Amino acid sequence: MFRLKLIEQPMPTGSKDTDTLLEWLIDSLSLVRRKSETWGLNDEPSALHRMFRGALLAEPLRGWNTKELGDSCGLSQTAMHNQMQRLRESGLVASELKGRWHIHVLRGGSMNSAIDLLAVQARKILQIRLAELSDLIIESDERMITPSEDEEKKFKIKITEPRATVQGKDRIDSLIDDLGLNGERVKSEDDLGKRVTLELAKSHRAITLLVLAERLNETRSRVQRVLERMLEMNIIERVAMPERIAQDVYLGLMRQFDARGEEWLMTKGGLGRLNDDISKKIISGVKKKSLNIEKIESILEDVNIDKQKLLLNTLGGRMPYGFRFAGKNGEEVSERVLNRLDRTIRRLKTVASRVDESLN
Repeated sequence: MFRLKLIEQPMPTGSKDTDTLLEWLIDSLSLVRRKSETWGLNDEPSALHRMFRGALLAEPLRGWNTKELGDSCGLSQTAMHNQMQRLRESGLVASELKGRWHIHVLRGGSMNSAIDLLAVQARKILQIRLAELSDLIIESDERMITPSEDEEKKFKIKITEPRATVQGKDRIDSLIDDLGLNGERVKSEDDLGKRVTLELAKSHRAITLLVLAERLNETRSRVQRVLERMLEMNIIERVAMPERIAQDVYLGLMRQFDARGEEWLMTKGGLGRLNDDISKKIISGVKKKSLNIEKIESILEDVNIDKQKLLLNTLGGRMPYGFRFAGKNGEEVSERVLNRLDRTIRRLKTVASRVDESLN
């Protein structure tokens, strides 16, 4: 069963040190758990690192049994069993039974070849799983009207080939679980990842965290954790919601006028930065209590979006943001994710080649 977790790491630019390059690969393939996110030069090499250096990279096709590999890195038989299972699932190592021992080799006879084989499997399996996800996403041009302003996040993704459906679950449950959207330690009855995915998949517009939490009757912190995983996977994006600005500006104007008065609105409140005609209309409406959200929207229609954001900020509000699938349909979302995977794989191949070169 192919199972892999990839984390995009900054390239170890210019490094030819085998230890640094090897630990970078181990971190990128999530093969060990660390207290910090990455290995540092002053850190002790991981047991997996010692095993590669002492055995699999030294003689990749010799055929190592589990005891020999354990001796090379100081791990017990039980710990080695868990490590080798992870390496086989990730596609780095191949095994066969000879007598009473499983014999292990580095696939292809080099780190570069092993990563090449891993990459082919990872991309094809991810294509299959993204096709399943695509079937859930309703096509919508309206969803993508507002351009995204969100910064690019570190790419993290779990790639698992389709498994048997668990009793009492459906194929959507299996997909969400295999993609890791439910988290690492999830209770079997917890389907929040599935519910968030389906809610966003049927929406034609971005949805705020607060609205999602209310619709799903969940805490904001739990919903936010699911959204963070989806952002790291690159299937959704955070986007500004300018259609909400008028509502929040209206509430800010009324609240600040009652608390601080007209002079504050014109100075620290930001109305003085707007065109005189616009600021006068707003102040007049505030004083007469004749303003509403529709009137604010009409008055600010010719004000560019950056000045609207600044006004909202000076009134004590914040730009509302929502979450949406990162494409008008499933095909666009899939293409976006596969592009990030390709970039990560190119980095893996480059570093794997440097590992082989450094050994020679």
